[in-house]
Amino acid sequence: MDPAESTVEAGAVKSAGGTGSAREFEVCPVDQLPPGGHVIRQAGNRQLGVFNVDGEYYALPNICPHQTGPACQGKYLVGAVRAGEDTDWIPEWIFDGQVMVCPWHGLEYHVPTGKCLAFPNISLRRYHVFVRDDMIMVRL
Repeated sequence: MDPAESTVEAGAVKSAGGTGSAREFEVCPVDQLPPGGHVIRQAGNRQLGVFNVDGEYYALPNICPHQTGPACQGKYLVGAVRAGEDTDWIPEWIFDGQVMVCPWHGLEYHVPTGKCLAFPNISLRRYHVFVRDDMIMVRL
């Protein structure tokens, strides 16, 4: 077996090799991840949540920095409410369909940026996602 390949297991993604130190992994065919959907996949030694937000793909680690909960397995793609001085403290709905909620303690993360909404100094790492031959791919 070529060292750049890996066996596809339940919930795993197949390695497509890569150049240099970057490794690419198959996630799933495009038609299996519709807008608003997400999948959890193993890519190498990382578990990732791969999301389709309005036709754009994002990959984040399935681990919450708060207490290492499975961040990507919670409520997916909701929005959030915020109020501040700039809104005269009137609540407003933001990031509709772009927020995931960690199931352990409810921390909300903006999927496109990886930013925690409650603690802006906390961000999840983002991985490069692209499509090749109708297959969603992630690069580590």
